[in-house]
Amino acid sequence: MRWARGVEGQRKADLGNGMFLNPVFAGDHPDPALLRDGDDYYLTFSSFDSYPGIIIWHSRDLVNWLPVHAALRQPIGSVWAPCLAKHQGRFYCYIPARTPAKRSIYVIQADKMTGPWSDPVDLNLPAHIDPEHVTDEQGRRWLFLSGGDRIRLSDDGLSTVGEVEHVYDPWRYPEDWVVETFAPEGPKIVKRGDYWYMTTAVGGTAGPPTGHMVIMARSRSIDGPWENCPHNPLIRTQSPREKWWSRGHATLFEGPNGKWWMIYHGYENGYWTLGRQALLEPVKWAKDGWPRPLGGDLSRALRKPIDSESQMHGMALSDDFSTDRLGTLWSFYDPAPDEQSRLKRGDRTLVMKGKGKSPTDCSPLTCIAGDQAYRITADVETSGEAEGGVLLYYSRRLYAGLGFGPQGLVMHRYGLQRPRGAIPGQRDPGGGPVRKLAIRLSNQNNILTIHTSKDDRQTWQKFDVQMEVSGYHHNVAYDFLSLRPAIYAAGEGDVRFRNFTYEAL
Repeated sequence: MRWARGVEGQRKADLGNGMFLNPVFAGDHPDPALLRDGDDYYLTFSSFDSYPGIIIWHSRDLVNWLPVHAALRQPIGSVWAPCLAKHQGRFYCYIPARTPAKRSIYVIQADKMTGPWSDPVDLNLPAHIDPEHVTDEQGRRWLFLSGGDRIRLSDDGLSTVGEVEHVYDPWRYPEDWVVETFAPEGPKIVKRGDYWYMTTAVGGTAGPPTGHMVIMARSRSIDGPWENCPHNPLIRTQSPREKWWSRGHATLFEGPNGKWWMIYHGYENGYWTLGRQALLEPVKWAKDGWPRPLGGDLSRALRKPIDSESQMHGMALSDDFSTDRLGTLWSFYDPAPDEQSRLKRGDRTLVMKGKGKSPTDCSPLTCIAGDQAYRITADVETSGEAEGGVLLYYSRRLYAGLGFGPQGLVMHRYGLQRPRGAIPGQRDPGGGPVRKLAIRLSNQNNILTIHTSKDDRQTWQKFDVQMEVSGYHHNVAYDFLSLRPAIYAAGEGDVRFRNFTYEAL
């Protein structure tokens, strides 16, 4: 079974015959947070060091999704596992974030999902992650947190009341299972009938492919006591031979036509580099009052939630820079608060002012790719003492690609820079260094091949080093990120980018 192909040949889940094949979000979309509002469904994900962050997505059939906008514009640190909520007609997003100096949970709010969203308010909760907003039957507002804890919220949801309290001891797996660590996190709570159901992730989100899992508990009161499901874990990767590894961090929810679903994340077998991808699985309720997932190991196609008219999914990753796509397509890696001032647009050109000395400290612009093989190309022009180029970027410690500046080519490999001298056979008419070059990166199943063109993409010269990048991921370099297409500008001066193109292979 193969995926359908969308814009630019990108893989998509909707097969066009009433069936879908996971992932519903290819590429790096971890910790899905879902909100249903009537017939509309909204999702957001952990955005970590990418800004603008907290991109909101919309769907009506749960399989095809379109980006709305980025709700978080102000950097507050690395963003982990947010929560979307609606209370008395107003929308909220609770956001854990951390910097080297501080960690806390913040909240932003809006009158509608399309924004505008407020600036972040700090709830001063340094010891927890993964908030889940719940309104109980008395109208009290709560944040459930990692580790089986919770805290009361004020009526406006913008501050806390009292102290954190421990209310749930999560189910523990057998000691001989191969997991990363216990790490109870990602609580998601829903009311059905007489019970509140709490879905939790344990086992560690990365590490061994069999580690992450989904467990459940229920209670007749939001105050507990919580009864662990006798069928735990409800979802777990049983073997590293399966299609999807480290499946976990699930949300249980009611979808169209009264049917129930779970959405969660997992790594694709052999493609840690793509990050954690979003997976959708049908659920049925058994006679004992506990849900049973129906998707197996998700290697086969499943029936769509509704046989609706075909909807668009995703977006083109190619960019001619005629419009501002910052926050839906592009995001800065670990930016300063005023990072956007580095960018100017005009005449189908993106002008990026140089920053720092290399991709390590220049906050590249990145986008999310979800294909196992793809090709990216950009026309790059430098000025002054600036260096610019095209990368596959994981973090400031790990990236690969090619750039050039006044001293010629610079090869990037393992997150290290190696000058390669003048561009072969290329001098401008005045005898100075080359200032314009097209750079093409092909990522073919984690093998990076680089080409350059000096004649407007008419002919291409293969770079003399190919790179194996399958190890550019969290289990090697931490940070829970993915390997992303990127463009960068470092040094003193400007870099102009034109005609960024993406093609799935």
